[in-house]
Amino acid sequence: MKDGKIRFTLNGREVVYEDSPLRRLLDVLREDLGETGVKEGCGEGECGACSILLDGKLVNSCMVAMGTMEGKNLMTIEGLRETEQGKCIIDAFAEAGAVQCGFCIPGMVMAAQSVLQDSPHPSEQDIRKGISGNLCRCTGYDQIIQAVLTASEKGEGLW
Repeated sequence: MKDGKIRFTLNGREVVYEDSPLRRLLDVLREDLGETGVKEGCGEGECGACSILLDGKLVNSCMVAMGTMEGKNLMTIEGLRETEQGKCIIDAFAEAGAVQCGFCIPGMVMAAQSVLQDSPHPSEQDIRKGISGNLCRCTGYDQIIQAVLTASEKGEGLW
């Protein structure tokens, strides 16, 4: 951070932030940058609704201060859905019926991307572990796990 500005990359485009370094990344994404696919659930890092990829790793954006963002690379659901990998995961969620109320789904899709980045052919146990930081109160997880397995199969070679 120099001259009081924080520069980072969001979904492939450079962003310059000039406000308080103490603000939460979640708030800046939603309120300043219009990335409303990132949801606030618990606001305490417990539910995963605000999950994003930060330098390729799944994080809860409600737990990240803007002062730590200099030079970082972020991807939200808005960026992921424009990629072939994101389209594959989203199609698999629809095919598996893994979406009900939809509130947790952006975070679940980001978690699925993280699982598939780490293991293009994950086991059910790998998926359960990978999405364990994301809560869903509607589907009961079986359809979500099936969706990740389907994405893995149909997206052969994407990860």
